[in-house]
Amino acid sequence: MSTPANTSDDIIRVARSLIVAGGYNGFSYADIADVVGIRKPSIHHHFPTKADLVRTLVSRYREEAQTGLEHLERQFSDPLAQLRAYAGFWKACITDASLPFCVCALLASELPVLPAEVALEVKAYFRSFSAWLASVMARGRKEGKLTLTTSPQIEADIFMATVHGAMLSARAYDDPAMFGIIMDPVIDRLSIGH
Repeated sequence: MSTPANTSDDIIRVARSLIVAGGYNGFSYADIADVVGIRKPSIHHHFPTKADLVRTLVSRYREEAQTGLEHLERQFSDPLAQLRAYAGFWKACITDASLPFCVCALLASELPVLPAEVALEVKAYFRSFSAWLASVMARGRKEGKLTLTTSPQIEADIFMATVHGAMLSARAYDDPAMFGIIMDPVIDRLSIGH
């Protein structure tokens, strides 16, 4: 029998895959109950409302992303290598379908219809990711590793939008290779000497 923490984690894991497949309104507690093998009241015990569930999911997703970025910084000191590794992470996730789309990017497309508490978490994810990218861009320019044509913050937002657009293109073309086809030249253009 699952412990309450494991049940909560299972609910979040299933909700995450259902959001990636169909968005915020593309699933119900009944869908989660079927996959997890529990009754709907059990889900309500852990997450009284769908907004509570998705807010918690996005909060955890942000924490995982932050941990991943910190790991990336420890693994690679070079800013260009960090950008390549970040894009490489998504390329692998899209190719093996383990995480074919960023949950927050998908939810951002639904901001006008999301509950306020979920929208706040999604916006916080974007601000945090953009700030990290801007710091990488600024450090890359300072160290002479990256060629920027505008401010580090604008370059960060361009890079972030391109990553999410490349995910969308891979999905639209039903071709995981599209992610790399789009992202590789973008990263190459940032490289000094390109």
